[in-house]
Amino acid sequence: DHVKRPIWITPTDKDNKIYLEAFHPLYQEAYDRLVAVAEPLARPKYIHTYQLTENSLYAAVALGITTEAIIKVLNRLCKTELPEIIIKFIKECTYTFGKAKLLLKYNKYYIESQYPEVLNELLRNPVIQRAHIKESETSNDFQESILIDNKNIKQFTQINLLNNNDNDNDNDNDDLNEDNWISDNSMKHLSFMIDQKFVQIVKKSAKEDSKYPLIEEYDFHNDARNPVLGIDLKPSTKIRPYQEKSLSKMFANGRARSGIIVLPCGAGKSLTGVTAVSTIKRSTMVLCINNASVKQWKEQFLLWTNISDTSIKLFTSSDKDKLPNSVNEACIVITTYSMMCHSGKRSESGEFMIKQVSEREWGLLVLDEVHVAPADIFQKVLQMVNAHCKLGLTATLVREDDKIKDLHFLVGPKLYEANWIDLTEQGFLARVQCAEVWCPMTKEFYSEYIRNSLGQYSSQRIQRLLYALNPRKLRTCEYLIEYHAKRYDKIIIFSDDVPALILYCEGLKVVKYNNNVKSFHKIPYLYGASSEEERRKVLIDFKTNPDCCCIGLSKVGDTALDIPEANVIIQISGQYGSRRQQAQRLGRILRPKPNPTGGYNAFFYTLISTDTREMFFSTKRQQYLIDQGYTFRIRQDLADLADQSIRTLNTKEQEINLLNKVLTFDYESWDKTEDKAMKRYNTGETDNVDDNVSLISGLGKRNNSNVVMSRKLTSMQKLSGVTDTLYTEFDINK
Repeated sequence: DHVKRPIWITPTDKDNKIYLEAFHPLYQEAYDRLVAVAEPLARPKYIHTYQLTENSLYAAVALGITTEAIIKVLNRLCKTELPEIIIKFIKECTYTFGKAKLLLKYNKYYIESQYPEVLNELLRNPVIQRAHIKESETSNDFQESILIDNKNIKQFTQINLLNNNDNDNDNDNDDLNEDNWISDNSMKHLSFMIDQKFVQIVKKSAKEDSKYPLIEEYDFHNDARNPVLGIDLKPSTKIRPYQEKSLSKMFANGRARSGIIVLPCGAGKSLTGVTAVSTIKRSTMVLCINNASVKQWKEQFLLWTNISDTSIKLFTSSDKDKLPNSVNEACIVITTYSMMCHSGKRSESGEFMIKQVSEREWGLLVLDEVHVAPADIFQKVLQMVNAHCKLGLTATLVREDDKIKDLHFLVGPKLYEANWIDLTEQGFLARVQCAEVWCPMTKEFYSEYIRNSLGQYSSQRIQRLLYALNPRKLRTCEYLIEYHAKRYDKIIIFSDDVPALILYCEGLKVVKYNNNVKSFHKIPYLYGASSEEERRKVLIDFKTNPDCCCIGLSKVGDTALDIPEANVIIQISGQYGSRRQQAQRLGRILRPKPNPTGGYNAFFYTLISTDTREMFFSTKRQQYLIDQGYTFRIRQDLADLADQSIRTLNTKEQEINLLNKVLTFDYESWDKTEDKAMKRYNTGETDNVDDNVSLISGLGKRNNSNVVMSRKLTSMQKLSGVTDTLYTEFDINK
C-alpha cells in the first residue's frame, strides 16, 4: 500500500531526511505533522525535504507530542518500514526533552520537574550549581508544588489513510488522533530557584551540557498575582486559518509556551502577535528593530483590538511614556532592542523607565524580527525583562553566521512555520514571478572591473560600483520601469549602494501618457540620511498619487516599511549573499492583491552584471527563496531589448563620463556617512542630525560643516549576522 503513503525516510543516521510528496492526497495532513517534528529544508512544487534534528524533536516534545506518537505516526505515513536507526535517534533525542521547565514565580526563576532524578542531574552541572539559590539556609534543595494542567486543546485532525482494507493497523488511525499526540502532566512537581542574572547561561548549559532543555510555559489562566490587561479583539477582526494554527501551537495545552512563529512577510505576523497578547491579557513588552516599527505596532494594536490608547506606552528616543505608578495596573510597552540594551548614559526619564521595566513581572515578551536577537548586544535585553512567556516573530529564521541556533535557548523552539507557496495558492499572498536578468557589462566597464581585481589596483569596493552602475544594467532598469509604468504598477528600486541608487533615481525618469500627451516624472528616493519628514512625504505620495509609481530605497526599506501597494521590485544591488535580505525584500510585494486572471500579480527582478562576483552572490541570495518553493527565471533578452530603446546613456561619451565618475568617486566618505545615518535611523535619532549630503550635480560632493553625532552602536547588518566589511562562506556542519 505504499502508493497510499506520502513520505520516504532515508535509512541513515547522517542526514535523517524525510521526503514528502506534495502531490499526494494526504499532503496537507502529513505536512501538518512533519512540520511539527522535522525541520523544513526545501519545499519546491512536487517533493518537499525535511530533516529530523535534535532541535526539531525538542520543539515537538515542547508541543506535548510524545516519543511513541512520533514513531507511530512516521511509521504510518512512511512508504517503507521505519528504519531502526531513525527510531533510535528519535528515542535518544526525546528521552530527556520535556522533563524540566523554567518558571517565573513572584519575579523569581525556578527550574521545575516531576522527576527528582532530573533535578539532581541538573544540579550536578557546575554552571547550574553556581546559579542555584537556596531560599534559606535551612531549606531543602527542592520545593514541592501541585500542578494540574488545563484540558488539552484539540490540535490535530484524524487522517483517513485511504486504506479501508488494512487488517493489521486497526489502531493506526487512533495514533494520528490529536489526543495521542499530547501528554498529560497532571501531578506533583519539585523545583529549585536560580539567580536571575544567570538565566540565559543556565538555559544554554541545561540544553547543551546536561541534555535537559528547559521548557518555558505560562499558566496565565491561573495567574492571580499579575493584573489583567483590558484588551480584546474587535468583532471585525478576522484571524486567518494559518494564524489560528500557529497560535494553537503556542496555547496547545491551555498554557502559553515560549517559542518562535515563522510567517512570510505580508502574512500578518503583527496580527498574530496582537492575538497572542489579547489571549494572555497580561502586561506585555514588544521589542522592535527601529522606531518606524514601534509606531506600526501601536497602530496594529489600536486597529485590531479595543485597548485604550493610554494603555500603550512607547519607549523610544523621542517618546518616553510613563508606566502606571502601580504594578497592579497592566499595560503594553513598545520599544526597540537598541533602547533597551543601550549601555551609555541615559536621561533621567530613561533610567526611571528601565528601572520600572526590570522591577515588573511581564506576562509576555514579543520579539519582532527575532532573528536579530542572538546578537551579543541584544542578549542582555532578555535578562532585563522578567517575562513568563516569550514569543519570537520572523519571516526569515536565517542568519549568515551560526548564531541562529542560540534562539532555541534564548527564546524557545520553533512552534510553527508556514509554507509560502501554500499560502500563495490559498490567496493569502501575491503570486510573484521572480527573474534574474543578465546584463553583460560594456567593454570599458568590464576592463576596469578586471583591472581592479588584480595586484596593487585591487579594489572590491570599486568593483561593486562598476557592476552596480553597468550602463546596460541602468538601461535595463529604465526599460522595466517604462514597461510596468504603462501597466499602472507600483515599482520599488532597491539598492544597497546608495550612490548607485541616487544616480539611478536622478538619472532616470518615469514616462506617463495622459490623453496621448507624454510627461516625465522624477523618481523620489529614501536612504539612511533621509529625514523622517521626507520619508513620510515620499511614502504617502507613493501610496496615494497615481503619478508617483516608482520610488528608490536603500537598505532602510528592507524591514518595517508598510507599502502594500507595491507590486514590482527591481533590485540593482544587494548585501553580498544575504539570504535574509533577499526574502525581506520580496516581502515588500507579498501582500495579497486582486488577481482576477489567476496569473502573476507581482514581479521581482534582480539585475545582474554577468561574469562578475555579483553572479555568485545572487545565487547564494536566492537559495532561501528557492527552498521555500520559488523559482527564478533567467532572462538574457531584456538587456538587448533595452538597448534597442535607448534614452539614457545613448552615446559612448556619456558612458565614459559615468565611468570616470565611478573611478574618482569618494566612496569611503559616502559609506561612512550612510553607516552613521543608518545607526541614527535604527536608534530613532534621524530627526536630530542632518549631514546635508548632495549628489544631484556632482555625484559625491558633500558638505561636512555639520558635526555628526550618533550613539556608538553596531550596525543592523552585523546584528542580523552579515556585514558589509566582511563576508565569509563556511560550512557550519564541519
